[in-house]
Amino acid sequence: MDGAGETIAAMMADIGARARAASVALAGATAERKHAALIGAAEAIRANEGAILDANAEDMVAAEGRGLSGAMLDRLKLDAGRIRAMAEGLRAVAEQPDPVGRVLAEWDVPSGLHITRVATPIGVIGVIYESRPNVTADAGALCLKAGNAVILRGGSESFHSSGAIHACLVTGLEQAGLPADAIQRVPTRDRAAVAEMLRMSGTIDVIVPRGGKGLVGLVQAEARVPVFAHLEGICHVYVDADADPAKARAVVLNAKTRRTGICGAAECLLVHRAVAADLGQRIVDDLIAAGVEVRAEGLNGSRPAAPEDFGHEFLDMIIAAKVVDDVDAAIAHIRRHGSGHTEAILTENPATAERFFAGLDSAILMHNASTQFADGGEFGMGAEIGIATGKLHARGPVGAEQLTSFKYLVRGDGTLRP
Repeated sequence: MDGAGETIAAMMADIGARARAASVALAGATAERKHAALIGAAEAIRANEGAILDANAEDMVAAEGRGLSGAMLDRLKLDAGRIRAMAEGLRAVAEQPDPVGRVLAEWDVPSGLHITRVATPIGVIGVIYESRPNVTADAGALCLKAGNAVILRGGSESFHSSGAIHACLVTGLEQAGLPADAIQRVPTRDRAAVAEMLRMSGTIDVIVPRGGKGLVGLVQAEARVPVFAHLEGICHVYVDADADPAKARAVVLNAKTRRTGICGAAECLLVHRAVAADLGQRIVDDLIAAGVEVRAEGLNGSRPAAPEDFGHEFLDMIIAAKVVDDVDAAIAHIRRHGSGHTEAILTENPATAERFFAGLDSAILMHNASTQFADGGEFGMGAEIGIATGKLHARGPVGAEQLTSFKYLVRGDGTLRP
């Protein structure tokens, strides 16, 4: 390892050691202290709005110079409304019930033991993310609420924005008398820091990657630390033969165009053959009129679909579209091309909706609702650290409750095992 690599390794080792020490202090922190830290951070974000916007402007100039796409620039950009939403997100997390210490189950056994399963902090969480600077606030808040220390490594494009937001989180911690090391930010753009995080099995208990396929694939392939995976948001909307036309047209348009750069944006439209020529074509025309490029099979789109358009996360004003024979064909297509994130069915037939729900195992399934609702805030969970598409522990929106583990408390009275 060269000198620069040794410096990064030493820096990350120090960050990890301080995070581990902070996690011990946090595990015993009262709900009131954590609440105070989050409210203080929210107030600091509002008070430092100008500094955050200045930092974001610096990031935006650099990102535009690098030729980032419109969708990526939208993810990066902050304005007064988004900063206000960040502060409100912190307040929402602060007001949630404390997830630590919850009794998950309790029972007695014939030996006389009383057993309780209780929610506990995980310990130290590493969050690796791209572009969106608000993840700094969301991830820091949720980890703190669950009693975890966190190491944040944001994308290089949001370096200054994330730094300004992180400073507000530290202000909240210090005002509440909690260790500033509870929320640390990796202070370098050097990618070697990411590689080090993936190897820090002695100090980091779980890694949460939040970004594109390249980042998440790298983390899954190289991490020596357990990973809460959030791969791609290849979200499907299926328009059934029994769909309400007005609902279907409005929902599909919202699912694709409200914000194209988020993981809950629809990337594939499936239409039942019985309504393809009428309702399906009207939906495609709506999308094209809104500026969406529709790559279609069996419908008159902007251009014919290629095989690789299905199972692709565009994160842009592009959608794949296909005619299918029925709900079972839609399910089969989604199972083949989906990423396990979010799928929606538009139908007035409850039995068909239940068949769709039973036939798929994506983290989030929706009936007559836009996939853009795939968001922890919209689920009433306050902020979220990401949408987990794996099948272990956390699935769907990962909020404070999902960032806890548990332990068993076993009480006896001199009880001996025969």
